[in-house]
Amino acid sequence: MTGDRQDRQWRQPGLPDLHARLRSELSRIDEQLRTLLSTTDRLQGLLDAVVAINREMELSEVLWRIVTTAMDLVGARYGALGVLDESGERLQEFIPAGLSERERAALANTGLPRGLGVLGHLIRYPEPLRVDDIASHPSSAGFPLGHPRMRTLLGVAITVRGEIYGDIYLSERRDGQPFDKHDEDVVVALAGAAAIAIENARLFERVRVGAEQFQRLLLPTLPDLEPFTAAAIYRPAAEPSQLGGDWYDVIPLAGDVVAVVIGDVVGHDLRAAAAMASTRNMLRALLFDRNTAPGEVLTRLDRTLEAITNSPVTTTALARIEPEGQGWRLRWSTAGHVPALLITAERRASYLLGEPGLPLGVDTTQPRPDHSRSLPPGATLVFFTDGLIEDPVHSIDESLDTLADLAAAHAGLPLPHFVQALADHHPSDGHDDMAIVALRTPDA
Repeated sequence: MTGDRQDRQWRQPGLPDLHARLRSELSRIDEQLRTLLSTTDRLQGLLDAVVAINREMELSEVLWRIVTTAMDLVGARYGALGVLDESGERLQEFIPAGLSERERAALANTGLPRGLGVLGHLIRYPEPLRVDDIASHPSSAGFPLGHPRMRTLLGVAITVRGEIYGDIYLSERRDGQPFDKHDEDVVVALAGAAAIAIENARLFERVRVGAEQFQRLLLPTLPDLEPFTAAAIYRPAAEPSQLGGDWYDVIPLAGDVVAVVIGDVVGHDLRAAAAMASTRNMLRALLFDRNTAPGEVLTRLDRTLEAITNSPVTTTALARIEPEGQGWRLRWSTAGHVPALLITAERRASYLLGEPGLPLGVDTTQPRPDHSRSLPPGATLVFFTDGLIEDPVHSIDESLDTLADLAAAHAGLPLPHFVQALADHHPSDGHDDMAIVALRTPDA
């Protein structure tokens, strides 16, 4: 009897509808949860992308990162970033991503897009643009020969300081679906963060250029040193957000004597740059004062700096090249600086090793040893700062050996090309500025 009653209740007409509604509601909740998880993942991806983009300081790297990040966030097969010229009406730079080598080769002779068609539409009307069929859009102008087939498009403008800087273009979601409102929202958010990164990179570039120009103004133009030839080069660090303290000088003195000096002030700021300039000027005055051995000159320089300035610790090397019979003699002294390199006409390289003195600004009472050796005809002397050889991955001895091999291999070049080769192929990690001075004795 009880079982019959339960069967009749189970068969009541409202119960199947209730089950159907429950299943529908559970399906809806499940879909909402999936959407929420997807949105959370996308937001986390957007936050990670913003952090990554703002780590970059080079403008070219920032722009490339913006394009590839936008592609990743919406799953796009192709992407590009177009930078507008000053008129704001045409593209002056176009950065494509996602093209295969074959596709790049097919477009090699096409040239920069002119901002026509749908691209031009976004330039003229900088509102987010979603197109499900590019060919059917009223502004469509077709694709150049060899261009990959593209059907869908998502375009978003990047605004920097109230002006349109450029546009992000995305095409072809990898799942084959057209771009949706969620895709548009996430790329719009990315464009807002990208604007900040672009402005930071442009500001960094202005600071870097100004610092480098100021640094170069503090360094001398080499005089005519006949019968010697000489060349010098200065390279800022890979991340030159501040000034450096590297400096050099080559000074012709009375009696056919040439003085060569190179140094490095500790620090990367205005104080280091100012100390570099004052040290160089004081040393020039001391060199012109009298015919004095390099070690004594450095001792007097150290005492003068201690008495009248508050300069940071400085390493330096001072050399005099003097006539001796039919040839030349080199006299030098160092203040904690890396040794100079000598390459003979036969391309044998050796370092001018000798007892070093302490850096300037450490202890003015300690002696500064002098060293001397004859110079063969056609020899090349290379003075440099430690930025040319420092690399935490390798020991100083390894880097010095690499530099010696590099110098010997390029010793046959004219000196301007020689110092360029050393600066281009240096064994350091590039995280410090570097200065190089090379001087070559005349042939026999």
